Amino acid sequence: MNIANEVRPGANRYVSGQNILEELPEYLASFEKIAVITGKKSYEVFTSYYKEELPYPIYRYDETASREDAQRLADEIGQVDVILAIGGGRLLDAAKMTAEVLNVEYILIPTLISNCAPFTPIVAVYHPDRTFRSIGYITRAPFLSLVDWDFLLEVTPVDYFIAGIGDTLAKWYEIDGITRRLSEDKKSAYVRLGIAAAKAILDILLQDSVAAIDDLKNKRLSPAFGRITDCIIALAGETGGFAATYGRSAGAHAVHDGLSYIEATHNQLHGKKVAYGILVQLAHTQEHDEIQKLIPFYQATGLPLKLAALNVADTSQESLIKVVNHAASANETFNMVDPDVTAEDVFAAIQVIESL
Repeated sequence: MNIANEVRPGANRYVSGQNILEELPEYLASFEKIAVITGKKSYEVFTSYYKEELPYPIYRYDETASREDAQRLADEIGQVDVILAIGGGRLLDAAKMTAEVLNVEYILIPTLISNCAPFTPIVAVYHPDRTFRSIGYITRAPFLSLVDWDFLLEVTPVDYFIAGIGDTLAKWYEIDGITRRLSEDKKSAYVRLGIAAAKAILDILLQDSVAAIDDLKNKRLSPAFGRITDCIIALAGETGGFAATYGRSAGAHAVHDGLSYIEATHNQLHGKKVAYGILVQLAHTQEHDEIQKLIPFYQATGLPLKLAALNVADTSQESLIKVVNHAASANETFNMVDPDVTAEDVFAAIQVIESL
């Protein structure tokens, strides 16, 4: 059994819109023993809006999203009916892994808009030192994802929203890079649906992102903001959910994972590193016209065009050796775009982007 190849569209229930959190007690009413996993800042943000202390035991993750911390949390929580997770993507992934250890349902409340973690049964697993370890697959999909637009409009930092746009933009370029090598006979119905979802994502992002960023800055709820929110959180998850391994990650995420070996990038947001990885993937596949089309979009949204924007000043081969070695390694996903990719190829692509 290979769970990575299964069609897993996303949350069992996805509730998105205005004033969703007002109904939180009703959503929790069917559970007796509830444990909350959150972070210090995440919970402060949540309670500043929700205005009530939740009457359940609260557990803090250690900010690593590691299997070791998930086991620690599971040991502390013990027997429970459901995990209620409140936080950003890494926190939600930690809670998913904890629920997996305990074999219980989990409910997710994102405190910002930055990735599809609130929707998918997939996690980014890190080592305790915060270097990337692997992609993990959770047996259960989220029992419920609660996405309150009013709350998220109030509390989402603009930088995280922009990073979410960058991470979601990769859905099209990665699935296109992977599936263009497939014959039409090998594109199953679900792979084709994943491709269509990714194309719809691209169209929404290019149309609505700039307006949605402005709406967020001005705390203005709008159709564009709602579309981008659901695009980042839910539609992004559908791409990989439908197309499975053909729609999850490729060169852009491999570059992101490689960059985790540079400590200076640890405080840089996931989606911004992925957005830079899109450009590297396109440089490797010689899609220079597409890069030129994306440059104005990157400039308008604030996505990074250079490694310097990710706190990486030294772009020499010696400085980037761990980055490119990891990105091109057999266990990474750049080889889904090009099975013969080498570390030298990835470094050369980075130099193309740095020289623009």
